[in-house]
Amino acid sequence: MTAELPSPPPWLTPAAQGLALCLLSNYQRAFGTPLIAGLAADASPLLVAQELFAAELVLLAHDGADPSSDPGPRLIYANRAALRLWQRPWAEMVGMPSRLTAEPAERASRRQALVAAQAKEAIAGYRGIRIDSRGRRFAIEAARLWTLRDGSGQPCGQAARFSRWWLL
Repeated sequence: MTAELPSPPPWLTPAAQGLALCLLSNYQRAFGTPLIAGLAADASPLLVAQELFAAELVLLAHDGADPSSDPGPRLIYANRAALRLWQRPWAEMVGMPSRLTAEPAERASRRQALVAAQAKEAIAGYRGIRIDSRGRRFAIEAARLWTLRDGSGQPCGQAARFSRWWLL
């Protein structure tokens, strides 16, 4: 009798591995530097997905829905640092409207930054106020936002990374 292997966690599924490669390559294209220092260019998709999920920097991505629409873009990725910061499990965070990462008073400025990043392909130095699942407010600083493009070059979402934040 052979034991059946458990399903991989959602951040290691084949689709998530493809998304991890997309995040990595589009960041390199947008900023001319690797998203994760020291990760070999020929790293396997599984290793890339593991490294992105385990990275200390906060990394989020949402789909390509219009940021001005309702409900707007939905999160398609959140690494472990993001899940901890927003105090949400993967199943709750991934799929929710990304606007819910910010409190209502901050959503207009967040939307403006997303539109600017979309128009320019990428922006660096973004700052904003966010809110976690329990209502705890925190500031983020020096965030980078960039456009995600699929294999044919079409926009398919946006991502953000930051490592500077503090509670308010």
